[in-house]
Amino acid sequence: MSATVTQIREASRQSVRQTRPHPAAVPELPLTELSGWGHYPVVHGHERLSEDLEQSTESAALSRGLGRSYGDSSLPASAQDVVSTSVLADRLIAFDPATGIVRAEAGFPLWRLNRLFLLRGWFTPVTPGTHYVTLGGMVASDVHGKSHHVDGCFGEHVTALKLRVADGQIIECAEAHEPELFRATLGGMGLTGHILEVEFRLRRIPSPWIWQESERTADFDATIERLRQAGRRFPMTVCWADFLTRGPGAGRGVITSGRWAEPAEAPAAPPRFHSPIALPPVFPSWFLQSWMVQLFNRLYHAKHGARVRTGIVSPETFFYPLDVVREWNRVYGERGLTQYQAVLPTDDPARQRRFLDLLQSHRAPVFLCVIKDCGPQGKGMLSFPKPGVSYALDLPVSRETQALVDALNEFVVAEGGRIYLTKDAFTRAEHFRAMEPRLDTFHAVRRKWDPEGRLRSAQSVRLLGGRP
Repeated sequence: MSATVTQIREASRQSVRQTRPHPAAVPELPLTELSGWGHYPVVHGHERLSEDLEQSTESAALSRGLGRSYGDSSLPASAQDVVSTSVLADRLIAFDPATGIVRAEAGFPLWRLNRLFLLRGWFTPVTPGTHYVTLGGMVASDVHGKSHHVDGCFGEHVTALKLRVADGQIIECAEAHEPELFRATLGGMGLTGHILEVEFRLRRIPSPWIWQESERTADFDATIERLRQAGRRFPMTVCWADFLTRGPGAGRGVITSGRWAEPAEAPAAPPRFHSPIALPPVFPSWFLQSWMVQLFNRLYHAKHGARVRTGIVSPETFFYPLDVVREWNRVYGERGLTQYQAVLPTDDPARQRRFLDLLQSHRAPVFLCVIKDCGPQGKGMLSFPKPGVSYALDLPVSRETQALVDALNEFVVAEGGRIYLTKDAFTRAEHFRAMEPRLDTFHAVRRKWDPEGRLRSAQSVRLLGGRP
């Protein structure tokens, strides 16, 4: 199936706003509490909300999208800092059906991109585990997904960026123009400039359905081995693992692999898009307990059964299983959660077992663990993935969380790994410096474009220094 520019524009008419004249000034919202997806930490700050990103980013210290980064990377360093929120700047600007190159404003959300292009035979080449993110956020985090071992990070498919840098200039950058700024912005957590527009290449897909295979594993060693084997057979793989169970079943999991279905395999009807289930706005912090998660893990693992399962599923089911529940993070209550994500090299298989042993020796309350196979390091100067195995661990915030993250980071540093800044809220500066050899190069580019350190976040001050 193919789509012309006219068809795409016609289909997106309802979602594309007409450009409005620049307002005289963009009002700032009253001082309010801001947090990331983990609801930790919570800070005070001023948001500036406008359809006009060029104006709303003037003198702003940081840009923010849908607030789906877990920790403090999208939070202001001080209550005096202004945060430009991009969600109203969500226009689709251009699409070339000959090349698949699409250009949109930074606030354009992934879920709308998918709904607009999926049934026309196109999909984003890289997607994170939620589609409630903006294109600007995907660049700032240089997101990765189930296909990293094949497709790399999102930045590998970005062809150009439009930025407002710290001195107010509007810069168009790409590999051929200001390449250092371009690469530093991919995964640069918004510290090199406000992302105004994103241009990248969509991928042709043979059908709007996914051919999926899943199998369960009995223990951690089998989980790691079967995940690596699945990566050699499929372009997309992921594993849910049970890190709460102790003893012989520790680290057992369910590995899910997939590829885009061929037309002859796919149902005649297109997949339906579903609205997420809403949860009550408030849960007590004691609501989610380890025994409840242990019981869920046991039932989930048993329910899969021993046989390998195959079938056709929708992209929403395959890529975004947690999006079925709107704001599932509420179940952690006021204490919030942090997601600790680290990648460990695979040159020493025993390293993976030592990581599990460390978690279990600390009795880490890992309520959700997702394991992925990572491919080569990308071109983004601070992009997260590198060859190895990535562990994403959901942890309820408690008085013990800082000590646990310290211990995990010391292990990651010693073993040659690194953490994902988009998920982080607890890492200490000395640990980050020790695990990130590319930091001096990133600092040099940041100082060139922002010598006074105007662009900053709570996370950048915590990890990189600068005035609070």
